[in-house]
Amino acid sequence: MPLALLALAIGAFGIGTTEFVIMGLLPEVASDYGVSIPTAGYLVTGYALGVMFGAPLMTVLGTRVPRKRMLMLLMGLFIVGNLLSALAPVFSVMLIGRVVASLAHGAFFGIGSVVAAGLVAPHKKAGAIAMMFTGLTVANVVGVPLGTLIGQTAGWRVTFAVVAVLGVVGLAGVAKLVPDVPRAEGVRLRHETAAFKNAQVLLAMAMTVLGFGGVFAAITYIAPMMTHVAGFADGSVTWLLVLFGLGMVGGNLVGGRFADRALMPMLYISLGALSVVLALFTLTAHDKIASAVTVVLIGALGFATVPPLQKRVLDHAHGAPTLASAVNIGAFNLGNALSAWLGGVVIAAGYGYTAPNWVGAVLAAAALVLAVLSAALERRGSAPAPVVAGSVPTEQRAAVHH
Repeated sequence: MPLALLALAIGAFGIGTTEFVIMGLLPEVASDYGVSIPTAGYLVTGYALGVMFGAPLMTVLGTRVPRKRMLMLLMGLFIVGNLLSALAPVFSVMLIGRVVASLAHGAFFGIGSVVAAGLVAPHKKAGAIAMMFTGLTVANVVGVPLGTLIGQTAGWRVTFAVVAVLGVVGLAGVAKLVPDVPRAEGVRLRHETAAFKNAQVLLAMAMTVLGFGGVFAAITYIAPMMTHVAGFADGSVTWLLVLFGLGMVGGNLVGGRFADRALMPMLYISLGALSVVLALFTLTAHDKIASAVTVVLIGALGFATVPPLQKRVLDHAHGAPTLASAVNIGAFNLGNALSAWLGGVVIAAGYGYTAPNWVGAVLAAAALVLAVLSAALERRGSAPAPVVAGSVPTEQRAAVHH
């Protein structure tokens, strides 16, 4: 595997860290700015919305410039956004910094996947893409907990400054190690957007919004939930996020393994179990051991849906895999934004820090309903047309004449 993949993995590590680390630092950020926990949750919502809109926009813009240069520009945006967050004098400026950083997210993974696959022989493409995405999974096991620990001991601003430095390393790596890749020729926006007329593509993206939204409804508020309800010390949030990250890695591997074998059954099981576990989290959150186990399960079940949902989008997005993939990354973050906002609403309404778990359970259950609907429509579309009495289908007539 070429060293250029290491540069892409470092960029992915930084992006994954900045996306998720805010969840473990919400109490510190809220206290520093004098805002409520639900208001601080807008930092999650704002980032997610930035990814949702930025993924397709930056991907389309990226077709007009060489891919290496686009990757460097995206890492530049990432660095600026995190520096702005680290230095923000008021909450609104930090929110702007989060949005700026988020614009790099979806397009980096979309364009980076194409570049990674082009760096190796055809039979190694999947491994190359997986190596780049390893940066994202490792971020949830190492980067996020370490960033949370730094934020709780040295201050949350230091965390975002360190993430900005990671961005500088990633930018330097891309500039030095990634070869010049010519921009794609013959790309037309009309052709790229045609895939979104497919109902199955839209249903898969809706499942992505609701299913992953169920995960974020609970995990966005994991810090106040675990400290105020379960009784953990503030420092325990770090290793709880490690557990969540380990669950993510395991679930992602299992989901990827079975996505090619039994895609829809995998979705049924993971979404159904996720809904049940999130509902139970309202009870298990009151016990330290039970809550820790539940956090692992939420990470595993939530990320078990990622490979099959991404594959389903690509399977049905004929002719526009890059844009569809980027938009689906945006769909994940739309779910993050929606659930973070809804979780803040129920907390602000006085239902307690465990109330977002019910929100997550309902969202995951709704995704399961859509999965069943999608499969039913697919079966109906592949079923043979009914035969009118007294008539013979064209295929049969042709066979008889033959």
